[in-house]
Amino acid sequence: MARIKGALATRKRRNKILKQAKGYWGNKSRHFKLAKEAVWKSGQYAYVSRRLKKRDFRRLWITRISAGAKQNGMNYSTFINGLKRADVQLNRKMLSEIAINDPASFTALCTKAKSML
Repeated sequence: MARIKGALATRKRRNKILKQAKGYWGNKSRHFKLAKEAVWKSGQYAYVSRRLKKRDFRRLWITRISAGAKQNGMNYSTFINGLKRADVQLNRKMLSEIAINDPASFTALCTKAKSML
C-alpha cells in the first residue's frame, strides 16, 4: 500500500496564498515564502484600517459640519449644543450631507440651534 502524501493539499494551500498575493511588487507575488508574509501583513493592515475608517469618517463629517456652521456665524460645539437643546436628533453623517447638498436647510438648522442657546 502506497503512503499518501499531502502534495495536493500543500499545493492548494500555496496556490491560495499566491492568488491572494497577485499584483504585489517583485518576488512577493511569485515566491510562496515572501507571498505568505506579505499576505499576512496586508491582512493586519486591513484589520486595523477597518477600525480606523470609522474614526476617519467621523473626523470628516465633523470638519464638514464645522465649515457649514462657520458660514452661518457659529462654531461646531455651539451648533451641536444648540441642536441637542432643540431636540434635533440628526447624526453627524446626515448633518454633513445636509451641509454639502442643501445649504438652505443647514442654515435653518443653524438658526434653530441659535434660538435655543
